[in-house]
Amino acid sequence: MIRRDRVPERPVLEARKRMNDAVRRYFDSRGLLEVETPIAVVSPGLEPHLFAFETIEVGPDNASTPLYLHTSPEYAMKRLLGRGIGDCYQIARVFRNGERSRTHTPEFTMLEWYRAPGTLNAIMDDLEGLLSDIAEAVDAQWRPARFVRLSVSEAFVRAGLADPLEHPLIDGLRAALAVRRVDSDTWDDVFHRAFFEKVEPTFPKDEGTILYGYPASMAALARTDATDPRRAERFELYVGPLELANAFGELTDPVEQRARFLEDQAIRRGLGRPVYPIDEGLLADLGKIGEAAGIALGLDRVLMLCLGLDSIQDVVVLPPEDPR
Repeated sequence: MIRRDRVPERPVLEARKRMNDAVRRYFDSRGLLEVETPIAVVSPGLEPHLFAFETIEVGPDNASTPLYLHTSPEYAMKRLLGRGIGDCYQIARVFRNGERSRTHTPEFTMLEWYRAPGTLNAIMDDLEGLLSDIAEAVDAQWRPARFVRLSVSEAFVRAGLADPLEHPLIDGLRAALAVRRVDSDTWDDVFHRAFFEKVEPTFPKDEGTILYGYPASMAALARTDATDPRRAERFELYVGPLELANAFGELTDPVEQRARFLEDQAIRRGLGRPVYPIDEGLLADLGKIGEAAGIALGLDRVLMLCLGLDSIQDVVVLPPEDPR
């Protein structure tokens, strides 16, 4: 049985309030519109590793429609961009089933913002400024000494490894990165094993590492880099080994996005996982966005980092805990 009886000390809750206030001050002063989008949605996200909470909507004719608690407000916010809303942000409660660890909880707070028109460099600038403001607002133990913008290729080389993008075949990648052989591995599996075991531990804990130029196979909802098709227009933020944010130069081609969704569905089907529907409304609005960039930032992890706490459960009210 899951226990839910932990409540953070009042100073932690006060720090959360100051963090949220700092977020709103930052974006309101720059003209971004705060929005709220539905929590129960027709598609919770199709990434193969995500598991959603399912619910049922009963209509006036007693017809039942399956809905899912969103794993991110991304789809709905992109639909707003397609309707011409422009730069916007949201502090959202989001849900991912089966995720419980020192840095995961199944219900958590995510900040997403989008700039349309916008670029990844503009999102990086926002991220650096925002985190500095949050750290100041909560009188944080952790303050970013600096932010380093580093390509994935550079990060592997700095860790004493080969550039994975120079090894497009899995056997060559496995040999170049000295990763143990697992027959079921894909190219992405080999990449991630080397990254988590050998690259991630090299990131300094006193600074933010903005890691960009991910392999195109990991683009998700990001564009492919027009200057190097091996790469996606995507970055992530790390502080030490802790991942805080994931950003995309947004893919706005509905044909390409549908193809990716169908591929994700096929992967989920092959793994025996629930296959969630495609959000047709998103695809209908996607092509009207134009150039845009957006990011998701885990606010609970930011607060945990700033306050020097060991677990995300230390900053969440009544989190689920295993009594063992």
